[in-house]
Amino acid sequence: MSDKVEIVPYDSGWPELFRLLAAGLRSVLGNAACRIDHVGSTAVVGLAAKPIIDIQVSVSDFEPLDAYRVPIEHAGYVYRADNTERTKRYFRESTGQRRTHIHVRRLGSWSEQFALLFRDYLRENVAEAHGYADLKYTLAARYQDDRHGYTEAKGQFIWEVMHRADKWSQDVGWQPGSSDA
Repeated sequence: MSDKVEIVPYDSGWPELFRLLAAGLRSVLGNAACRIDHVGSTAVVGLAAKPIIDIQVSVSDFEPLDAYRVPIEHAGYVYRADNTERTKRYFRESTGQRRTHIHVRRLGSWSEQFALLFRDYLRENVAEAHGYADLKYTLAARYQDDRHGYTEAKGQFIWEVMHRADKWSQDVGWQPGSSDA
């Protein structure tokens, strides 16, 4: 996959691809992973997305790092120590492998819950998901060679959706469901 921002229509194979990748992670992580979830746009049926599987691995604590870093690396992923987000540890596919992002977050943390709530809200609100897809196509055309710019440009929309998702979560008593893997 190139570094060009490419949005594609939903692929019905994404959930199965996630299950395969998650099963491999579960087998090496065992109880070190409290949850393994499919997050991001490929986790929302019908939503256009960059064809990248985002996996969230929830751990009880970031330390010791080797408790999950070594098994995830053993599964073929590369730890990105240069990640600047302090609320997650980040891994990517090895060179030549299919693009995959692994976000390790603390179980119950705000950042872990954010990803799950955003996903679940879009799954339940098709009109919001369609609006998000329209925005992504527009921004991908504008920022086709600038992944950072593309990501930054989605920020305002995501926060507006999360405002509505928060209200929705209160109305329905949302809680994250069982782990996906």
